[in-house]
Amino acid sequence: MNETDTNAAESGDGTLCTGVVTISSSQSLNTDEAGEAITVALEDGGNEITVREHVGADHDKVQSIVSRLIDRDDVDVVITAGATSVEPTDITIDAVEPLLEKELTAFSELFTLLAYERVGTKIVAARTLAGVADGTPVFCLPGNADAVRLALTEIVLSETPEIIELAREEEPDDDGEPTGADVVDGGA
Repeated sequence: MNETDTNAAESGDGTLCTGVVTISSSQSLNTDEAGEAITVALEDGGNEITVREHVGADHDKVQSIVSRLIDRDDVDVVITAGATSVEPTDITIDAVEPLLEKELTAFSELFTLLAYERVGTKIVAARTLAGVADGTPVFCLPGNADAVRLALTEIVLSETPEIIELAREEEPDDDGEPTGADVVDGGA
């Protein structure tokens, strides 16, 4: 990120500018309940949808779209929904994982715990992924609208601003001295 970036998370107004990608070969943008659930949850929270795309379950297309969104200066967070289970066409996790520099493993564990409380052992077939790429958090959610709402309301919306702040902290300067952010939070 360069110093002239003006996306909302960095400006401090709390608005998340989001890139949303839904992955499904059996639905369209008009019938995409998970994508609509993401849009409603984000907008109800005062956030913006910068880009919303729908694509079939194609590994290379998903990877390309998510990579392009990560590179955009007007996208603070990328959220995908769909193609995350264990069916042969569920390619989202495999397509996105190589793009991540750091994985947020606790996200999947926490989502699984919360979802188990609601749907029981059916959660065993659900896969999720979260991480950071080039200072941009990326969340890969199931294609179920209830699961999307759960992830957004219980985890993503509350934690993403902090993740962005941590991921975009300045590196120590050339003499090895920590930046102001490192001093404040101990570099944790």
